[in-house]
Amino acid sequence: MTKAPPNFEQTLKTLETLVERMERGELNLEQSLQDFERGVELVRTCRSALDAAEQRVQILIEKEGVITLMDADIEAQRHGD
Repeated sequence: MTKAPPNFEQTLKTLETLVERMERGELNLEQSLQDFERGVELVRTCRSALDAAEQRVQILIEKEGVITLMDADIEAQRHGD
């Protein structure tokens, strides 16, 4: 059974943890380099997830039409949302 890839939020949390560890300055050089390399991988994973989400939103906009989104914005403004 293959393990499912972590979701965006899990990946971001892991990245934040690595950054915090590195900022404390308690790691030796090798550990810092390993954390940095892992951080670069996590940033790429997050970027890919954001790009995929952006593409899905764009497809929905094109599919549903911009008018539908504009109508929703106008309606929200009428109700003070």
